[in-house]
Amino acid sequence: MLEALLTGLDSIFELQVLLFLGLGIFIGIWLGAVPGLGGIIGMLLLLPFTFDMEPLSAIALLLGLFAVTTTSDTIASVMLGIPGTAASQATILDGYPLAKRGEAPRAFGAAFAVSAYGGVFGAVALAISLPIVQPLILAFGSPEIFALALLGLAMVGALSGGSMVKGLAAAAMGLLLSTVGAAQTVAEERYSMGLEYLVDDLPLIPVVLGIFAIPELMELATRNISIARETASQDTRSSIREGVRDAVRHGWLATRCAAIGTYVGMLPGLGAAIVDWVAYGHAVQSARDKSRFGEGDIRGVIAPEAANNATKGGALIPAVAFAIPGSLGTAILLSALILQDIRPGPDMLTTELHITFSMVWMLVIANMVAAGLLMMWSRQVARLAFVPGHFLVPGVIVFVFMGSWLGGLSTIEAWLTCFLFGVVGYLMKAGGWARPPLILGLILGTIVENRFLLSMTTYDGIGWLANPIVLIVLALGILTIVLSARSTLRSNAQVDAPRVGEGRARNPAMSFPVSLLFFAAFAAAAWTAAGWEAEVGQFPLVMAAPGAVLAAVALLRDTRSLTAGSDAGGRVTIVEGAREAVLARSALFLAWLAATILATLLLGMKIALPLFVFAYLLVWGRMRLAVCTCYALAIWGLLVGFYDRIIRLTFHDSLAHALVAADLPVWLPGWLFL
Repeated sequence: MLEALLTGLDSIFELQVLLFLGLGIFIGIWLGAVPGLGGIIGMLLLLPFTFDMEPLSAIALLLGLFAVTTTSDTIASVMLGIPGTAASQATILDGYPLAKRGEAPRAFGAAFAVSAYGGVFGAVALAISLPIVQPLILAFGSPEIFALALLGLAMVGALSGGSMVKGLAAAAMGLLLSTVGAAQTVAEERYSMGLEYLVDDLPLIPVVLGIFAIPELMELATRNISIARETASQDTRSSIREGVRDAVRHGWLATRCAAIGTYVGMLPGLGAAIVDWVAYGHAVQSARDKSRFGEGDIRGVIAPEAANNATKGGALIPAVAFAIPGSLGTAILLSALILQDIRPGPDMLTTELHITFSMVWMLVIANMVAAGLLMMWSRQVARLAFVPGHFLVPGVIVFVFMGSWLGGLSTIEAWLTCFLFGVVGYLMKAGGWARPPLILGLILGTIVENRFLLSMTTYDGIGWLANPIVLIVLALGILTIVLSARSTLRSNAQVDAPRVGEGRARNPAMSFPVSLLFFAAFAAAAWTAAGWEAEVGQFPLVMAAPGAVLAAVALLRDTRSLTAGSDAGGRVTIVEGAREAVLARSALFLAWLAATILATLLLGMKIALPLFVFAYLLVWGRMRLAVCTCYALAIWGLLVGFYDRIIRLTFHDSLAHALVAADLPVWLPGWLFL
């Protein structure tokens, strides 16, 4: 084994392999930093280029990209409150509040340090675990994965902000939304409303970007502020070093979360989409002082960032040893190995062990290099926190819309999904509804339903509940719920408890519409599901019934708050609540987004998006005409050069395309504008 380890290391230092590894790292850093792109798109784009490459060079290119996207995705999560990829969703809970305080460099220092540590931890775990991991993987069947998914849902209590009722209702809504599309066992559509777009499921990326991105960008636009609300208390270099010291100080937390990331990542079907939530929940539950979580606690950055990078090594374990992809990224990597005539399976642990160790070394080098580069660049990135918000908003909106399009596989429907959930996200944020539970429910809903049905079928009943691993995981879930409830009750009992952070706002005027919307949605879903066959409607009914009760409780509380201590009908409270939420300007901002979607239908994306950027900078930002023009041209160049010419995505066929495409001069390429 030592000989294979050294041979694998020696093969990495061939010039060609190093160059392709560096190229993969560079592309991965870019794709991870841009919301909505991520490593999957990059791997799909690069896969065809590996057909005629040397095996190790092809692996280096793809693995370099695969390894680092969960490091660079921290940039958008911290700076904008927008998940760069699905693996960085939990990072926004404390990373973005740190940026608001002018401490983005500290967050970057801690995040990149533990990202490197987590990536190396996962790689080492891959090397150590290969000979012994088979019994562990085989021990996790459908019942055990179902129990782990429930454990993830139990973390909702740690993500619920100031109200467990609202947090649980939001989680139930997420679970209900996961049932949109075809049923698990029967070819019957649920809640698709006849739309082909919803036949498979409700796409995750447009929902996530709508829920998180649009409300944060709306705040920058309507309040005319920068990301940082406070001036940094120390220079950037000192703040970065403080973040690194934070990572060392909380090294035991980083190690525990890296272990969570490694061994959850190797379980097929779970992966990076939930492990950051599990790690964040673990950080909250294991902390003595929980009061700062959600308001800029550095531990809330360290935990998910250590876990999501370690997941990469964990996901490679079943892929290399048993040809079982633990994630979509490893499925693409398996395809590349097979194209190179390298067969994942037992041979990777014997005759091809040197290739396996080469992959281990690639993971180590990629994580160290990416963390080092990002640490060097973080000073420049952190300065964006002090840039006027009006300068950032239009460019980020373009990335949000394009990310929604890539994630939804349909332009207008994906944009409408992003827009509608942006409205919901704005109301939830302003009304004190925590948004993470809804996303966690949406992610886990399909896994919970699928594994539950498989377990019931395989064991012909509920006998699987007696499995030892299932009992242990369920006990951990119950303990988590109890501890979360106790922590929330203690926090709410403190009169002077802070009301900032996710889900801690108290604005019944903005909470009331969310409560009413959720109650109506749960009631309608239950009424519809009652007419379906049992195996089709059972899961939606189980989610809708308690969800309706929880939403009704929230609705009753909001009604009482609106009518208590104000004039008839609660008008004073409503007016004050609307003013606090900047409702009028927020509605105007949403109208601008709606107009952009309409303009896209008429003119196409390559005209409508630069036009939005130009008009926004001119009207909202009141910037000089030259600045508006240059910014809009840069966005047009990005759309044409990157999204069209490089990614080769099909743009929306607008009305203008249908009218003028045939009449364009021969010398003018239609792809420049249509």
